[in-house]
Amino acid sequence: MRCFMDDRDFLLSTATGEELFHTYAEGLPIVDYHCHISPQEIWEDRRYGNICQVWLGGDHYKWRLMRANGVDERYITGDAPDREKFQKWAETLTRCVGNPVYEWSHLELKRYFGYEGVLNASTAQEVWDLTSAKLADPSMSCRNLVARSNVRLICTTDDPADDFGWHRKLAADDSFGVKVVPAMRPDAALRIERGEESRAYLGRISEAAGMPVTSFAELCAAISARYDVAHELGCRASDHALDYVMFEPATADEVEAVFARAAAGEPVTGVEVLQYKTALMEFLASEYVRLGWVMQLHFGCKRDNNRRMFAKLGPDTGYDCVSDHTPADQLADFLDAVDENGGLPKTILYSLNPNDNVVIDTVMGCFQEGPVAGKMQNGSAWWFNDNECGMREQLTALANEGVLGTFVGMLTDSRSFLSYPRHEYFRRVLCGLVGEWVEAGKYPRDMGALGSIVSDISYGNAVRYFGFDLPVA
Repeated sequence: MRCFMDDRDFLLSTATGEELFHTYAEGLPIVDYHCHISPQEIWEDRRYGNICQVWLGGDHYKWRLMRANGVDERYITGDAPDREKFQKWAETLTRCVGNPVYEWSHLELKRYFGYEGVLNASTAQEVWDLTSAKLADPSMSCRNLVARSNVRLICTTDDPADDFGWHRKLAADDSFGVKVVPAMRPDAALRIERGEESRAYLGRISEAAGMPVTSFAELCAAISARYDVAHELGCRASDHALDYVMFEPATADEVEAVFARAAAGEPVTGVEVLQYKTALMEFLASEYVRLGWVMQLHFGCKRDNNRRMFAKLGPDTGYDCVSDHTPADQLADFLDAVDENGGLPKTILYSLNPNDNVVIDTVMGCFQEGPVAGKMQNGSAWWFNDNECGMREQLTALANEGVLGTFVGMLTDSRSFLSYPRHEYFRRVLCGLVGEWVEAGKYPRDMGALGSIVSDISYGNAVRYFGFDLPVA
């Protein structure tokens, strides 16, 4: 029997997997090409007073588990003291056998705090005292946590109507050796169905771009202008959070009419909303071709399901779920229309529904083309799926239907500065799986070829794919 989270060979069950991880993957840098870390906190080099602030301040993964364990909301998002909240988390974690958050939590305790024990109700005070003492050290500030995690580049998530002030400051700061660049998420521009919220956004983007936005064409021009500014700050990717990838084509005049009615506060139909969103997404895809950016599409999620708690806490608080409405025909038709009308940008497709892996792999196979290796990507197992089972399923489906060796690998999709052990977790899963295939006789034990595949997926492919100005290991 192996020891709990065996520090050397955790998740590695074969000699080949062990060699792949320790020789080719373990020491590689990290490119975090999609996350929700705050550029302001990086600029200010935020420090944390205790482990609760680091772990429970905005982590809806942990909040969901605490609710499922019967913990009162006061100890989750309420006004309970941090030490009491941490105690409730420790009590919850004990019962989370098989959950990846159990493993991530202990990896973070090992890697950042040197704690080799097990967090539970009886050790909570010990862990609290150890982590509090460590966090009091200046070396545990945000910037230092990122640097010691061997991170080379971070793409934050930013709206084109933002002023990019924190990114400007970071770009001018030579004291921090990690590149921090924006990634555009223009979701607010798509939400025409949200009435006053949508109309308020038109004012924001108009002010940011310094031009009027009274038509769909002017909205597109304003976004384009803000994209140019983001590009100068190092942006090389967009990201879109969609319910599903829609395709409801309309003429330019029809789209302008829909925009005009919505901007005037008049009702628009469901079909008209889809026509508007389709047209805007087609325009945005053309912008990504113009700028050479990667288009990331996240879909398959049904958000804010608990209306009572949404009214109390707002979005991103742990009340989202997998959606099974992810129509492959509309995804394929959207990609086809974009390809026909100016070409497809490099595109990463992520579905929250794990049943969509083969769908994504077969759809994207219709649009692969040189000279870009892996121009179309099935994105890393996401959110509810970024666990060992989800990662194995995504990697296996991609290997079965495409070219695994061109995969751009892992991202954190996190708001936490302690989340980088997720890259280690992913690399262990990757090496473990490939090692099993080799030792089952499914691929020769050619360590040169295997090492190249593993190191590329872990780091090199992302650098080349996004065009980041970084050395390729």
